[in-house]
Amino acid sequence: MSKSSEEKIVGINQQSWKQKLASYKRHPGSFVIMLLTVLAAVITAGVLLSLIIYIVAKGVPNIRPAMFAWKYTTENCSMTPAILNTLLMTLLTLIIAVPIGVFSAIYLVEYSNRGSKFQMTLVKIIRMTTETLQGIPSIVFGLFGFLAFVVACKFSYSLLGGAITMALMVLPLIMRTTEEALLSVPDSFREGSFGLGAGRLRTIFRIILPNAVPGILAGVILAIGRIVGETAALMYTAGTSTDVCTGLFKPCRTLAVHMYQLLCEGKYMDAAYATAVVLLVLVILINALSSLAAKKLTKR
Repeated sequence: MSKSSEEKIVGINQQSWKQKLASYKRHPGSFVIMLLTVLAAVITAGVLLSLIIYIVAKGVPNIRPAMFAWKYTTENCSMTPAILNTLLMTLLTLIIAVPIGVFSAIYLVEYSNRGSKFQMTLVKIIRMTTETLQGIPSIVFGLFGFLAFVVACKFSYSLLGGAITMALMVLPLIMRTTEEALLSVPDSFREGSFGLGAGRLRTIFRIILPNAVPGILAGVILAIGRIVGETAALMYTAGTSTDVCTGLFKPCRTLAVHMYQLLCEGKYMDAAYATAVVLLVLVILINALSSLAAKKLTKR
């Protein structure tokens, strides 16, 4: 880059800063809001960074090769079964929750506004129920899952009972994010597809859903984070077995529950901190892979 072009860029930047300062002098309230916004961002980033530093400093020195053994014992406190159970729980929960959440959002966006008064009332009830479910504590979901699946359905403590309970927890999140993603697709896309003779179902699956994929996957990524980090609901439904789950009706312990159990026992604090590091890395990897998949699907 030549000196003249660099001088032009510096001059433009200085001019823009002068304009911003003049604007702040005319509107002091906007300057205060800008400071509060920057402060909130710095605090949020600082809290996250401090948590990561604390977990890494406490956990990395306590990680031992024996903690990745296939079989859990009180001597090695292996987390390998918990890692595999976490992946199984996440996969099964998404298999249950994602189709229901996506199709429910499609109904709310694409069909509800064109129905009868009864249909409109039903939509209002569905949206109110969804918003209510989002605010229910996880311990309440755990107690419900225990009474419904462990006791009433006689699943006992099982992978399936835990996955259904987690699906109920993340379903509102997936529905709302999918609904917003569908609403963000311009109506001109729908009108153009209908004008070319495509039906509603073909328009939804060929035009609308492909354009809404990034928003839908964003909701799925958030749901994955909640599944991986959940403890209370899974303790009452999936159990705390230390073995690798070998069936839908077998008990299991996810990584978050494994860490909680180690902390509660009080004898394995070092192993609990090491588990926290692995849990943090697992969440980051899952989110990174999901984001990569979202980008590839968006390009297509």
